[in-house]
Amino acid sequence: MRTLPKLIATLPLTMVMGSALAEESTFTGTNTVAVKAPDAPASTAKPGQKGESAKKTDEPLVLDMLTIKSQKANIDQPFGSYLDHSQIALARTATSDTAQMLKGTPGMSFSGGGGISSRPIIHGMADDRLRTQVDGMNLISACANHMNPALSYVSPSSVMSAQVLAGITPVSMGGDSIGGTIRVNSADPEFAEDGKAPLLKGQASTFYRTNGDARGGNIAASIANEHAELKYTGSTVQARNYKAGGNFTTQNTKNGNDVVASSAYKSENQALSLALRGGDHLAVIKVGQQNIPYQAFPNVRMDMTGDDSWFANVFTKSNFNWGNIETRAYHEDAQHKMNFLEDKKTTPTRSMPMDTHGVNQGLLVKANIDMTDRHLLTVGGEYQRYRLDDWWDPVPGSMMMGPGTFSNINGGKRDRVDLFTEWEGRWSDKWLTQLGARVGAVEMNAGNVQDYRTMTVAQRAEATAVNSQNKKQTDINIDWTALARYTYNDMQTYELGAARKTRSPNLYERFAWSRGSMAMFMNNWVGDANGYVGDINLKPEVAHTLSATANWHDADQQDWETKITPFYTHVGNYIDARLCQPANGVACNSPAMGFNMLQLANFDAYLFGVDVSGSKRLFEDAKYGNFTGKTVLNYVRGKNNDTGGNLYQQMPFNATVALEHQRGGWANTIETQIVAPKTDVQGVRLEPRTAGFALLNLRSSYTWKHLRIDGGIDNLLDKNYALPLGGTYIGERSVPGTAVPGMGRSFNIGMTVNY
Repeated sequence: MRTLPKLIATLPLTMVMGSALAEESTFTGTNTVAVKAPDAPASTAKPGQKGESAKKTDEPLVLDMLTIKSQKANIDQPFGSYLDHSQIALARTATSDTAQMLKGTPGMSFSGGGGISSRPIIHGMADDRLRTQVDGMNLISACANHMNPALSYVSPSSVMSAQVLAGITPVSMGGDSIGGTIRVNSADPEFAEDGKAPLLKGQASTFYRTNGDARGGNIAASIANEHAELKYTGSTVQARNYKAGGNFTTQNTKNGNDVVASSAYKSENQALSLALRGGDHLAVIKVGQQNIPYQAFPNVRMDMTGDDSWFANVFTKSNFNWGNIETRAYHEDAQHKMNFLEDKKTTPTRSMPMDTHGVNQGLLVKANIDMTDRHLLTVGGEYQRYRLDDWWDPVPGSMMMGPGTFSNINGGKRDRVDLFTEWEGRWSDKWLTQLGARVGAVEMNAGNVQDYRTMTVAQRAEATAVNSQNKKQTDINIDWTALARYTYNDMQTYELGAARKTRSPNLYERFAWSRGSMAMFMNNWVGDANGYVGDINLKPEVAHTLSATANWHDADQQDWETKITPFYTHVGNYIDARLCQPANGVACNSPAMGFNMLQLANFDAYLFGVDVSGSKRLFEDAKYGNFTGKTVLNYVRGKNNDTGGNLYQQMPFNATVALEHQRGGWANTIETQIVAPKTDVQGVRLEPRTAGFALLNLRSSYTWKHLRIDGGIDNLLDKNYALPLGGTYIGERSVPGTAVPGMGRSFNIGMTVNY
């Protein structure tokens, strides 16, 4: 690393940047530059660029990717966190759940689900409260149990860059969310040099994890000339039920009491992309398909018995002397099925088929206008069209599930149109600001519904009452953000931000209608095993957030860094749960099997907390390598002002402490995860309390010119612990109060070949 200053001095600002930056010219104050290691694929820089001199160093430098920041006249996004490439590469072996790749990011936690479908949480807010984008597409979960959240549609092997914006999200990066934004992107296209032979690239990898017998692999191949690139990616993963660190239940009958029943899964992904460039214009066309034959859920009464989806995504960018224009159009179609897999079958013939069909279409047009060398104006518009049908076919011979088809959501419609403008400016070397406003309209509606038992008077009366209501709802949502950054000197930076963000309810929150206990149990996207019914008259959530960041570091940003981010959010019309009340002429069923019947309603709530992160270069030696200490601490607290109770799924205080070592192509990490006991639980949802715990993880990798080997041990001491946000365990039986346990010890190994 002694040659790093020389390397920095030779880097041009015009090098190709990561996906998250290449498509967003608003990130212009601090450029993230991808520096290829000597064993990485050759640079696509044209002859004469200074990037070629970066190879001339005094001693070999072997890195997966190095992030270097250099100041320009414009600004970058405050409050943003980027995953460095080494963290992404390591996570591809350690997990098959793309959301878990964000583990260790300040402010992040995760709600349990299936093996590839956990839901990220930012500062205590999850799921639809976040704007999650995959290659620029705003994806929506098409399931009454949200088994297919946005990040489940992309495999870890396809992720090349990831960004988290906690709380303060610029209006140009999405509306209809209050908790933050997550942006995951695949690799940018790479073109051959002008006049040179076609660029051929490929990658193949495989991995195995002992706990759950998880195994899989992926392949990628591309061919490109100076004007076009064609690329294919494919991946597959399969796992059985995983084991906890010890016995956690006495209720399992089909599995051992240390086996987390209903946690097996299988998934397959494929994608094909074509990129075209000419002069200052770029177009990328990408199509993909996902097939999930099965995915079991230990905290949901149902399992995924099939999920077939496909998408088409078209992105263009054109540069002009005044700025650039970006457009994106996408179409996603998801066919989703639920039923009982083997662990949840109380009888060999037990069945309850549930089908969902969702169609998600979007269009974005955005112009970035360079008003001066120091000021950037962004204007744009966005349209999203969503259609959803959710129906449950009758079960032959069943007295309860027939003779007709149950309509849970019939012809659900959710259309959103937004206009936004944003002004960014650097007033001096010390001050920069960003101001933005977004106005949107969300229109929702749904068709008539019916119950299974169409000849039963009470059930028919409930459906008739629901069908007589005017379901059409229109929300006018207004967002604004104000951000400021003050750079006191080359060792201190301070940021302050305030925002108003608005989110309209999703289709299930407004239109899940039946107060029958069985139907209510089937509508549960939070993993608490209770029953839910929606409310057509729910109002949009409105969040006012205040956040600040103090960042202290050495002048070269290579030796040490400390960052502290306190935040406070007040949410009006927060959508929370209460005990179910009679409506539509139907009284709610009494609590069944020890679980509650709940309905959604608007409340007043607030959340506050702090994120702390830091790093320190502890030792540096040419012979023994570099040693760096890193830590991340998170605290969040959420309260319902109207009830005085706690908000659901709030992560207790937690910390990650790691010692990293790197010498040439060899990298090692010793990591400790510490989580405090979870005692602040939500009573109405019967949220289980969990004990505190500490986990020890080991990671190691070695990179040659065309080969990388990864190895690791998760939960080295085989600790038996419960997931604070994993929900209630109903993998085999419905027993209130048992939290889903975390995974026991697992030995992981992976191999990647590049050519």
